[in-house]
Amino acid sequence: MNTAVNEIHRILLEAAGRCVAEELLSAEPIPAFSVEIPSDHSHGDFASNIAMISAKAFKLPPRKIAELIISKIDLNGTCLARAESAGPGFINFFLSQDWYTGVIRAIENEGEEYGTSDIGLGKRVMVEFVSANPTGPMHMGNARGGALGDCLAAVLERSGYDVTREFYINDAGNQVEKFGNSLEARYLQLYKGEDAVPFPEDGYHGDDIKERAKEFDAINGDKYLNTPSEERRAALVSYALEKNIEKLHDDLLKYRIEYDVWFRESVLHNDGELSETIEILKKNGCTYEKDGALWYAATKFGAEKDEVLIRANGIPTYFAADIAYHRNKFEKRAFNTVINVWGADHHGHVARLKGSMDAIGLDGSKLDVVLMQLVRLTRNGEAVRMSKRTGKAITLDNLLEEVPVDAARFFFNLREANSHLDFDLGLAVEQSSQNPVYYVQYAHARICSILKNLAADGITPRGCTHRELNLLSTDEEHELIRHLGALPAETEAAAKEYDPARMTRYVIELATLFHKFYNSRRVKGEDEALMQARLRLCICTRDCIRYVLDMLKISSPETM
Repeated sequence: MNTAVNEIHRILLEAAGRCVAEELLSAEPIPAFSVEIPSDHSHGDFASNIAMISAKAFKLPPRKIAELIISKIDLNGTCLARAESAGPGFINFFLSQDWYTGVIRAIENEGEEYGTSDIGLGKRVMVEFVSANPTGPMHMGNARGGALGDCLAAVLERSGYDVTREFYINDAGNQVEKFGNSLEARYLQLYKGEDAVPFPEDGYHGDDIKERAKEFDAINGDKYLNTPSEERRAALVSYALEKNIEKLHDDLLKYRIEYDVWFRESVLHNDGELSETIEILKKNGCTYEKDGALWYAATKFGAEKDEVLIRANGIPTYFAADIAYHRNKFEKRAFNTVINVWGADHHGHVARLKGSMDAIGLDGSKLDVVLMQLVRLTRNGEAVRMSKRTGKAITLDNLLEEVPVDAARFFFNLREANSHLDFDLGLAVEQSSQNPVYYVQYAHARICSILKNLAADGITPRGCTHRELNLLSTDEEHELIRHLGALPAETEAAAKEYDPARMTRYVIELATLFHKFYNSRRVKGEDEALMQARLRLCICTRDCIRYVLDMLKISSPETM
C-alpha cells in the first residue's frame, strides 16, 4: 500500500507537470497534497485532494483541475487500473488486478519477513517499561504497561530498529529506606507484638511486607533481634528485595516478557554516576541551594516548577537518580532514542526530565514518553477491584490466574495507550466471536481446518500461475487481499506512532474479512484453478494472522 501511495504521488506530480508544460495550468508551485485510503472502496482504492489544494494557486475550480490532471495521467506499467474525478474535485484511483496478484506473490516470497521494513535503519532504541517498584507486587497499570511496552518493542523490531527492552529496578533511595523501616517493624513485631513496636507512618502496609518478614524469620530466627538497627534493616532489605525482584522476573516471564537488561538504580549510586551527574548540573549553572537541600532549576528548561535533587538529609531524590539514569542511556550506552512507558500520573515529570537532558548537554528531544491511562476491570458491567482469592487489589499475578495470557496481552493492546481501557474479565475467558482474541485465533484455526479437511480428500495446495491468481477478482477477495497488502504499512505506522494497538485492530479486521470471504465464496468444488487460487489466499491469510500474533506473543492455535 505504501508503494502504491508513493507511485500515485509521482503520477500526479508528473501529470500536473505535463499540464503546466502544455500551458493548461499556470506555472505555480503545487502545495503539499495527500493520498489517502477511503473507507468506501467503491469510490476507489485511493483518493487525492491535489486538485482542491491547488485551486487557489491555479485560480481554477478544483473539478476542472482534476479533469485536466486526469487527462495527462499515464498509468502504463503502474499498479493502477484507472483514475477518475469525483465530488468537488477528488481524484480517485483504482488498483489493477496485477496489484492484487502481486500481494499474494509478496507474501509467498517474503515469508516471515512479510510486513517488516527497514525504516529504523538499525538505529538503537531502548524501550523501558513496567519498572515496577520492587517494594511490592505489580498492579493493573504494570500489566497494561507490560503488554504495551513489549508489543511496542516488537513493532519497532519489525520496522528495522535495534531494540533493547529494559527494566529499571529502584533498589536505592527513599523508597528502599521506607521498605527497610517497614520490614524491620514487622520483624520486631513477630517477637514483641504489634502494640509494642509502632509501624512507620509512611511505611508500606501491604501483607507482602509481613510475608517477607516471616520468611526472613524462618531462615534467621532471632539472630537480628538485638543487632544494631542499621545492620538489621540492611539484612532484611538484602533478603526481601532480591525475593521481590525474583518475583517480578517470574511474573513477567509468565506474561511472556523477557528483558534484555535489568538495570539497578544502586549502580548509579555506587559507581559515582549520580554524583557525577549532579556535578555536571552544578557546573552548568542549573542548581541552587535552599532550605538545606540542593535544587534543580527546572523552570529554566520549560518545566512548571523546580525540583529537589538532594534532600536536606543528604538522600538523593528519585528525580536526581532519574537524570543520571537517562544520562547513562544516552551518553554511556549511546542509544539514539529512548522510549519510556509511564502511567498518566507521571505527566508532569515528562517536561522536567526532557529538560534535564538539555541541562546536562544532551538532547531531550531524543527522549520520548508514552503516557498510559488507567485500566478499569469489569465483570458483567460492574467494576471489579478486589481479588476473589485474597480480597485485595488485583495484581498481575491474580489476573493471570483468572485470564489466559493470550487474552491479557491482546486486551491490553486493544486501545492506544492514552485511552482509558475497560478490561472485561468475563469476556476475556469467553469462547465466542464476541471475544476479540478468540475471534482472531478462530480464523487461524478455521483456515488450518480447511486445509486439513481438503488434505483428507486428497486435495493439496500447489503453486499458482499469475493467470490463476488473477482469478481472485470478487469484491470479497479484493477486500481481503487489500488488507493483506496493508500489513507492512500498518506495522510501520504502529512503530512511527508508538501505537502497537494498531496491530490488534489490524488483525481483528483481517479475521473479519476472512470470515466474510469464506462465508460468501466456496473454496472446494470450484474450478480447479480457482480452488487453488483461493487456497493460496487462505494460506496467505493464515500466515499474516500468525505473523501479527507472533509479534504480540499470542498463540496461533491450529484447532479450537
